Amino acid sequence: MKKQIAVIGLEMHCELKSNSKVFSPARNAYNETPNINIAPIDMAFPGTLPVVNKKCVADALKMSMILNCTQPEYMYFDRKHYYYPDLPKGYQITQMTEPVGVNGKIEIEVKEKLIPVYIHDIHLEEDAASLDHYFDTSTIDYNRAGVPLLELVTEPCFHSADEAVAFLEHMRDVYKYCGISEADTKKGQIRCDVNVSIKDEDSDILGTKVEVKNVNSFGGVSDAINYEIKRQTELKEQGRYAEVEQETRRWDEESMQTIRMRSKVDAIDYKYFVEPNIPKYRISKEWLEELKKEIPRLHLERKYDYINNYGLSNYDATILVKEKDIADYFEECLKLNIEAKTASNWITTQILGYINKNDLTIKDIYLTPARLKDLVDLINKGTISSKQAKEIFEKVIKEQKEVKDFITSDSAQINDKEELINLIEEIIKNSPNQVEQYKAGKTNLFDYFVGQVMKNTRGKANPMLTKEILTEKLN
Repeated sequence: MKKQIAVIGLEMHCELKSNSKVFSPARNAYNETPNINIAPIDMAFPGTLPVVNKKCVADALKMSMILNCTQPEYMYFDRKHYYYPDLPKGYQITQMTEPVGVNGKIEIEVKEKLIPVYIHDIHLEEDAASLDHYFDTSTIDYNRAGVPLLELVTEPCFHSADEAVAFLEHMRDVYKYCGISEADTKKGQIRCDVNVSIKDEDSDILGTKVEVKNVNSFGGVSDAINYEIKRQTELKEQGRYAEVEQETRRWDEESMQTIRMRSKVDAIDYKYFVEPNIPKYRISKEWLEELKKEIPRLHLERKYDYINNYGLSNYDATILVKEKDIADYFEECLKLNIEAKTASNWITTQILGYINKNDLTIKDIYLTPARLKDLVDLINKGTISSKQAKEIFEKVIKEQKEVKDFITSDSAQINDKEELINLIEEIIKNSPNQVEQYKAGKTNLFDYFVGQVMKNTRGKANPMLTKEILTEKLN
């Protein structure tokens, strides 16, 4: 039996952030109260007409440029016909004739290696209402009907669940970095259709494609892909590959398996045609240039910059770029001439530790990059020790005062060499047993002497100078 490899394509749906819906004046916001964010057009009342939300188009074009797609000269919308209770009109306004982007390519990181991802298209459309199915009834919430939705369709270019999930995580971070979407899977703002087939390793002929519909978590995507690969491979090994149909399945979290829903519908069955109520309009090059300037530096670019140009580890750089606000904070520290490794250490340990413990964001913290510089400068000058700096860090945040307000003559670090020599000689004189053991080879007692110096100075002794004097006196 020839070795089989998986071929995977993704259709990623992401709800956009805007004040109103994409073709409706109704509020676009997550709300647990059903049917509260609706307008007549969402319910397909007679006489209502769609009006395009310009911000949604702008955000869609930004994503098209980020994905290195080709943008159309004119913006079109189309009707995709099918009837379901979540679409009162009996059709969805989407894009088929001229999507906002086609033929894109980006690189993503998978296990510290870059791989290419090829984009078929990205298009702007309206979301449908949400349905909840119970034992003997179903309920419909029209809050989601008309919410702006970007659908990103990749080529079948992934070969494992790890690659597919890495792409979804990458795109989630891009959406959040650009402020285009909150991209919160818990609120259903990201959903994914997964297309899986298998083929012989040395063949260019793809196997029968199976679509797994509306998987709403990245863990679910991984599990669904792995299940389908296993299911299809086993059928092929048993000589039953003909049983793999072009069909739509769903992922069942309870049984951890995909379950058949229906045979796959082709595009011709949707009877697409250009939406007559939204005239086409030209996308100017000037507008595209304006939008391009609004795209921030993205996380992967920043990560490699931090590693290659500032000497940070892969681990530290990954933490710093996870959220745009944290990366922005770090870069503001660099502009203030805080050494990169020093800034990284403070952010990844003290600052993130504090905000995670107190359920805050880095924008909430009182210790701005400028105040962090004040603290770091005092350490570098030898005015305070690292231990004292951590104590002042807590006080600055809790009492919302400046760093200088906690520096007194009594709190200053002891840097006087003669003063420390006299103190250390006294400690050595009063610790004959420890000195004897140290000289007999128990060198870990060195920390005992450091501790005694710190105890006698209430932590104010310069630690580097202390160790230097102790080494000289003990040896």
